Amino acid sequence: MYSRMLVLQFPKTEVGKPIVCYLAIDYNLTFNILKATILPRKEGIMVLELSGNKKDFNRGVRYLKEHGIQVTPVGQDINRNRNRCTHCGACTAVCPTGALSIKRPEMSVVFNHKKCSVCGLCVPACPTRAMEISTVDHPALT
Repeated sequence: MYSRMLVLQFPKTEVGKPIVCYLAIDYNLTFNILKATILPRKEGIMVLELSGNKKDFNRGVRYLKEHGIQVTPVGQDINRNRNRCTHCGACTAVCPTGALSIKRPEMSVVFNHKKCSVCGLCVPACPTRAMEISTVDHPALT
C-alpha cells in the first residue's frame, strides 16, 4: 500500500466537480479528506491522504493534473518571512493545527513548526504574503 498526504488546489472551473470521487472509482484509490476550503475567489484547497498501489496512485495524480489541479506533496515546508509579517493574525484564523497563534499580551504571531501539517491554508490567507511554501519535488508526483 502506497500512501501520501497531498495538498490539492482546484481552479474555480473545477471546484464544483466530483473529481476526488473518481480517484476511488476509476483508480481504485482511497482518500481521507483532512481539510477542505473554498476560498473567497471560489478556488478550492483540499488536504488529503491518498492511498493505493503505486501505479494507480501515479495514474490518479496524472488525472488530477490533467484537470488543472495543482498537486503538492506535504513533504514540503512552510516558512514565515519575518520582514513581511505585520502580525495581523489572518493566518491564525485558518490554521487547523494551531501552529500559528497570537502571543499575548504582545499580540504577535508565533509560528510553531512542530505543529504545522503543511496544509498551506495560511499562504493565501496572509495579506502581506509573509507565509511561503517551499516545495520538495516528490518522484511520484513529477
